[in-house]
Amino acid sequence: MEALAQSMIGGHLGRPAVVISNRPDARGLFRAVAMNIPTYVVDHTAYADRESFEAELDRVLTLARPDIICLAGFMRVLTPAFVARWQGKILNIHPSLLPKYRGLHTHARVLEAGDAEHGATVHLVTGELDDGPILGRAFMRVRPDDTPDSLAQRLLPLEHKLYTEVLRRFARGGREIVEIRERL
Repeated sequence: MEALAQSMIGGHLGRPAVVISNRPDARGLFRAVAMNIPTYVVDHTAYADRESFEAELDRVLTLARPDIICLAGFMRVLTPAFVARWQGKILNIHPSLLPKYRGLHTHARVLEAGDAEHGATVHLVTGELDDGPILGRAFMRVRPDDTPDSLAQRLLPLEHKLYTEVLRRFARGGREIVEIRERL
């Protein structure tokens, strides 16, 4: 979230409208306040079911009127009905080279599979988990001594670079796939 917000300066067509979290203690909320970005919490634990949670999330987004919604650390699966209301506007970053390793624990799964390459994918969100048209990928090699934690740490700067570049192009209307490779 912070990398995206910091990238939206100068000639960037995007500007942060609001940072929304489903966790009141999310670090991104405090960083957004420090950056003078409005924040809002839709705590999923305060709602009886997913539909009422998403209804409130939809209400807050409707008030903010974003042109693009960037999911970053938002660890809630959105229903197809919610996604349909915002179709074509929701971007997500996932720490794997999709379609491989949808869901959780991607770094451990890469190591368990013995993959030589790992990375991240930015995609348009659809009603299916970690699916949708791919807008960008970051690639890195897996080292013999890597652990899930070391992969996550090495991947993070590539994720920031990838997501900010994809957002910049997407805001201009570009849909070409961005590719970033780790420097060796």
